[in-house]
Amino acid sequence: SLGAEADEIVSAKEGDSFTLRTGFTERQGDHETEWRFGSSRTLLIKIKLGNVFSSSDTIFRDRLLLDRQTGDLTITNIKNEHTGVYELSIDLGQTEFQKKFIVTVYAPVPVPVITRYSPQCSSSSSSSSSASGFKRVLLCSVVNVSHVTLSWYKGNSLLSSISESDFSISLSLPLEVEYQDINSYSCVVNNPVSTQITHLDISKLCQTCSGNSGDISVSPQYLN
Repeated sequence: SLGAEADEIVSAKEGDSFTLRTGFTERQGDHETEWRFGSSRTLLIKIKLGNVFSSSDTIFRDRLLLDRQTGDLTITNIKNEHTGVYELSIDLGQTEFQKKFIVTVYAPVPVPVITRYSPQCSSSSSSSSSASGFKRVLLCSVVNVSHVTLSWYKGNSLLSSISESDFSISLSLPLEVEYQDINSYSCVVNNPVSTQITHLDISKLCQTCSGNSGDISVSPQYLN
């Protein structure tokens, strides 16, 4: 695979920055150093005889920061288009030091939404004991996501999950619960750089039965 050819694999979040490190604490004399990107090996940074030459490529404009002491390269305000292969080469005279990085930029995941899948609800004023066996199917959904895992948890125990690596898709995962269930349920969506959680309040579930099918009362939790 592509990742197997890399010296380092980097995951980063859109809008953040990432740093590609040479592994040196200081530059190796005045040896010529180059940073390149992509299958076309576009030149990003070149250091030669103490002079620094920067790329004029539009997707990297005003985004490149070079550590002159170590040769480390930082790319700021990153977007999905900065996903790809980065290559470092340092001419050490008789040998050439090379290092390859595989970088993947991910969008932060959205807050998952819990909705009622089966809108029918008992309209009778039956006691809680007679309604205890009544079940409801819920759907936890996210839209326009890539490389995510969607999961249902009961407390800290994983009940079910689905993963998808396609780009810009929608995912839904069902859960069947009883109205008298006192367990704590939550739906979690995550990718390598972010996580979002929506907690389900079972006690409020039947209060929504008089209305039209729609969102359950939930409490979203934001995690960086």
